[in-house]
Amino acid sequence: MSRVFSDPATTSYGAPGHPEAPFRVARTAQCPAAAGHRIEKPAAAAAPEDVALLHAPDHFERVRRAAFDDPDTPAYPGIAEIALISLAGALAAAKSAAAGEPAFSLMRPPGHHAGKSRVAGFCYFNNVALSCARLLEQAPSRRVAIVDIDVHHGDGTEELVRGRPDVYFTSLHQSPLYPGSGLESRDNCLNFPLPPGTGEAAYLRALESALGAALEFKPDVLAVSAGFDTYRECPIAQLRLEKSSYRRIGALLSQTGLKRYAVLEGGYAEALPLLVENFLDGFFA
Repeated sequence: MSRVFSDPATTSYGAPGHPEAPFRVARTAQCPAAAGHRIEKPAAAAAPEDVALLHAPDHFERVRRAAFDDPDTPAYPGIAEIALISLAGALAAAKSAAAGEPAFSLMRPPGHHAGKSRVAGFCYFNNVALSCARLLEQAPSRRVAIVDIDVHHGDGTEELVRGRPDVYFTSLHQSPLYPGSGLESRDNCLNFPLPPGTGEAAYLRALESALGAALEFKPDVLAVSAGFDTYRECPIAQLRLEKSSYRRIGALLSQTGLKRYAVLEGGYAEALPLLVENFLDGFFA
């Protein structure tokens, strides 16, 4: 069995010309449903207290009051409440995975650029890091590995988990590219910067290395920041993965044998629904 968490409320914001657009959830949600995956809203809402697990104590209020300034990350009306819905999806997916049922959170906004005290790169709250923190709070003996396959380095996630003995973080990302970090590995964080033009064969080799290192950490749960902006037709990056690549990526993650869940990060090409469908075919296998 597998579960997909989504909520049409996360399609209620957007700006003309902005790549982080409502279609990313509205159209993509049709594919898992057609493939027979159960789509549901999270049973429990997220709250400011969930945000405060890793973000600064005033971070939620700053987002709610639009007391931030990032050119890529607009202060949409009600965005704090919408971002809580997205976070609820990640929390629900993590809970499902810990119980032995793989899950995917198909929500927006994404989260992996959000740092301790900042919004950035279309992200307000760091969904994957916060959901891992909640898992670890509930079972302190757990160990969690985060694998970030977005084309951009998960700089916010790395900031929030670096140095934690119970979390392992690895990121595969294009370099050079926004945000310009992830060029070196340190502490519990292993980075794989990849040059523009990297295709499927080289990417999968890097992913196999990243997963091998993650498995050496002996995690209980695998959390995936699932970005689809590595696709060859993505308008804001230059990696060269094919549509079929995402089924292979999902399968490699599934073959770890770990309890696992994924959350939607980037992915801005018109083909996003098919890319997600292919990923879930492998990930839920």
